[in-house]
Amino acid sequence: MKKKLVISTGAGMSAESGISTFRNAGGLWEKYPVMEVCSADGFNRNPALVHEFYNARRRDLLKAQPNAGHLGLVDLEKDYDVYVITQNVDDLHERAGSSKVLHLHGELMKVRSVTHPERVYKLSPEAIETTPDSRDSHGDPIRPHIVFFQEAVPNMEPAAQLASEADIFVVIGTSLNVYPAASLLHYVRRGVPIYYIDPNPAPVPPDVTVLKMGASEGVERLAEILRKG
Repeated sequence: MKKKLVISTGAGMSAESGISTFRNAGGLWEKYPVMEVCSADGFNRNPALVHEFYNARRRDLLKAQPNAGHLGLVDLEKDYDVYVITQNVDDLHERAGSSKVLHLHGELMKVRSVTHPERVYKLSPEAIETTPDSRDSHGDPIRPHIVFFQEAVPNMEPAAQLASEADIFVVIGTSLNVYPAASLLHYVRRGVPIYYIDPNPAPVPPDVTVLKMGASEGVERLAEILRKG
């Protein structure tokens, strides 16, 4: 029976694919007032701006390709039961071929009904633009399928469950400053090996193995360590 390898990924996972991160210098938050484009209040105030912001993010995403880090995680599925928990809203894990991906903060290539949030729709690459006038097949207005600031993270509970079941837990490309995602480390059972891949790692407990490198190089190194183990 394969060991359960649970991997929590953040913005650094997609940085090498050219997806701009929010928090780094020159990142998206310097160009947009975050609460105007990424909050529930902002969407209520100016839905047109929010729709256009996410249209632009989708246009960027369609130009991007999975990097070697994404592909390396897929390769690990040969030897492990791999689950990816991602803070990222891009679909690069799926496009790389990862079979089990849980999105904490929503999915960029999906929209949902404003009035019936259970109605979620996948956008096709040929039709990624939405506006406040866009409607679903029921005639309801739609919004990005994104967890805005001021909204609950509905997938946090299943993510915590996965972390608690991990035989090996890995964190890639995150500052460990974004909650509740950063709290996943607290659900990992005592004694379970934990690896943290990031070129600028945050302080972590001494029992965490830190690989101070980018996602692609770090995943390659992780695979070497696990094969030896």
